[in-house]
Amino acid sequence: MSAPVVIAASAKHTATLIFLHGLGDTGQGWASAMAAIRPSHVKVICPTAPTMPVTLNAGFRMPSWFDLKTLDVSGPEDEEGILTATKSIHNMIAAEVQAGIESKNILLGGFSQGGALALYSALTYPETLAGVAALSCWLPLHKSFPAAMRCSDALKVLQCHGDCDPVVPYKWGQMTASVLKTLLKSTDFQTYRGLMHTSSEEELHDIKKFIESNLSQ
Repeated sequence: MSAPVVIAASAKHTATLIFLHGLGDTGQGWASAMAAIRPSHVKVICPTAPTMPVTLNAGFRMPSWFDLKTLDVSGPEDEEGILTATKSIHNMIAAEVQAGIESKNILLGGFSQGGALALYSALTYPETLAGVAALSCWLPLHKSFPAAMRCSDALKVLQCHGDCDPVVPYKWGQMTASVLKTLLKSTDFQTYRGLMHTSSEEELHDIKKFIESNLSQ
């Protein structure tokens, strides 16, 4: 992976937000939006996914956290790629912990494929995290749960999805929310009327509140 975009905390650094972009994007794509809504004590890390051929896009090479084979919810998934990507996110968390930030002060977030990876990484991370903000996404390898779960059932999840999403169908978000409810005590599924496969001011406001309430100084 290329070097991530890092926005240093503007006050004493006591918490970290790691945010993962969607397919074909880069860390730069979300860095300014996240920097604008984070509290001053929070450092933002926006890594860029490795460039790889993506089956869904006729093998075209682009930044992708793992291969996407189909948009069919019951279709084959790139299990090896998902596990490899998860390991790199867990290593990123470990590096922050090593630098003195407790895992309970580290929050994961992501959009689309990045949101999917953020969810999977949080659910399979054995230490306490501050939470995960998952936008316009789904839970990869959902059939492997609850067996694959390593986190406590106290993990907080904010899931956001537009009800007019033509790329990751809204029903995928609803199905993911149903699965998460069986695994965790504190999940919040927010619907944005008329929103397509993108973000909005309203959604960013909700993410800001989620970050502020879970990454206190």
